[in-house]
Amino acid sequence: MTLTSPAPLSSAPEKANSQLSQEPQLFVPKYGQMLGADANGILVLDEFTLDPAAARKDQHRFRTALASVALTLRRLVALRVFIAVVAIANLPLFLMSTGWWIYAVSLALVIGVHAAVNWLNKHEPRVKQRHALELHLHRERSDNYRKVRDAVKFVVDSPARVNEHLYLELLHAKRVALHIASGTVALLDTSDDAAWKVRIVRELPAAA
Repeated sequence: MTLTSPAPLSSAPEKANSQLSQEPQLFVPKYGQMLGADANGILVLDEFTLDPAAARKDQHRFRTALASVALTLRRLVALRVFIAVVAIANLPLFLMSTGWWIYAVSLALVIGVHAAVNWLNKHEPRVKQRHALELHLHRERSDNYRKVRDAVKFVVDSPARVNEHLYLELLHAKRVALHIASGTVALLDTSDDAAWKVRIVRELPAAA
């Protein structure tokens, strides 16, 4: 009976470690659920439903509020341009005219321009604040908007993109890119008239 020298114990673990290191590491998402191989690398991050009737009302309210804001800002800009034109035209009017009345006209124009600019500087922030409050109230009254806002904040973490424009784009286009760099998009399924389904997905890069 012959004794054979035992095999080195370190060879098996080293081989196993080398095999593990060569195998590709599986992607484990921080949020959401990983789908099967037949999903073509699509990761579902969040899924929820919207009320279609309320969404249609939200579209009308948000668009009306945004149009009112844009109209008011255009009027304020036009008023500032008119004041600037009057102020600039005052100098050639004063230089090219003679008589005592031109002094009274120029003084009245200077006082009027100064008063108008002061009024605009005080009134414009109040107008912007009032419209911002109206939009904020529209957001807080909408359950659908809050669902979209909470889902996007949770998944994408970009509050700058969470506003009424994104919400309206989603309801209109049915597909909105939330984060282009990471391939995150929001998809709207309107096949069910009783409940619209929103799914936030991320396209995973294919392994090389």
